[in-house]
Amino acid sequence: MKTLRTSILLLIAFVVFYSAFHASAGEPAKAEWKLVWSDEFDGTEIDKTKWDFERGSGSWSADGKTWLPGFGNNELQFYTKRPENAHVRDGMLHICAIKEQYKGAGYTSAKLKTRKADLSPLYNKMYGRFEIRAKAPLGKGLWPAIWMLPQDDKFGGWASSGEIDILEARGQEPNKVLGTLHYGGSWPVNTHTGKDYILPDNGTIADFHVYTVEWEPGEIRWLVDGKLYQTQNFWWSCSDKDGPKGVNPVNESELNPWPAPFNHPYYIILNLAVGGQFLGNPDKTTIFPAEMVVDYVRVYEKVGGYGPVPARGEGKLPFNK
Repeated sequence: MKTLRTSILLLIAFVVFYSAFHASAGEPAKAEWKLVWSDEFDGTEIDKTKWDFERGSGSWSADGKTWLPGFGNNELQFYTKRPENAHVRDGMLHICAIKEQYKGAGYTSAKLKTRKADLSPLYNKMYGRFEIRAKAPLGKGLWPAIWMLPQDDKFGGWASSGEIDILEARGQEPNKVLGTLHYGGSWPVNTHTGKDYILPDNGTIADFHVYTVEWEPGEIRWLVDGKLYQTQNFWWSCSDKDGPKGVNPVNESELNPWPAPFNHPYYIILNLAVGGQFLGNPDKTTIFPAEMVVDYVRVYEKVGGYGPVPARGEGKLPFNK
């Protein structure tokens, strides 16, 4: 027994020494995050205090003057709140795209948001760690997405107020994950930057993966299954639809203050779209019904806060000569 106690004490001493050595050697401390909001989908119904539904086959532009059929992307689905298109089962959210004739559309699906249809908030947040465990369907013309939009168009219409895509995928590219930022001016003066991630070991989006964005002042990071694959720290925003006064080159003073537009609260969106210009339409090989399954959505706050806003990273403003 004495020998056992001695071994345990030695092991504890080694662990303490090892940790102290690496800390003193300048090894960076891992950021700590505290859970502040989640949906584990453990009930029998979608929680209406957390999610509302997009409905229809299109949307109005940010100024409310132009109807955008297919949500501006020529998508083919009609979003409903029917349980056939979205329901909770076995502790998971199921979003189902169905091939059927419905109110003039050839497909139905679902789009859940943490903002109500009247634009009032259910949940939104500025900065944090956003983590979603999900799997997505394979097949040409299937477009699963986990993303965020601003609660308010503080800097103007899309995309001058920003968009953060945690996950997008094309069903015909089963090994590829896309993470993207949209920003700039209002369409058509918008732009985007991002990076693709190829899942290792022949993994596909049809397998469960944990998709994460860590959003801090002046920097946004993307991870899949805990592996960092992209960091962005350069973007810009202007409120004028035609660009900052429509002048080339422009003055820095004509832009919204850095780090706009990624410095105000965003809400969360989960959806499965069908077809459109981003990936093309389904063909006879695409299998319906198709499901995106979400195990959980978790949002974390950084322990100790976020610190000051750093300087903008290196990049080139597209309208500077």
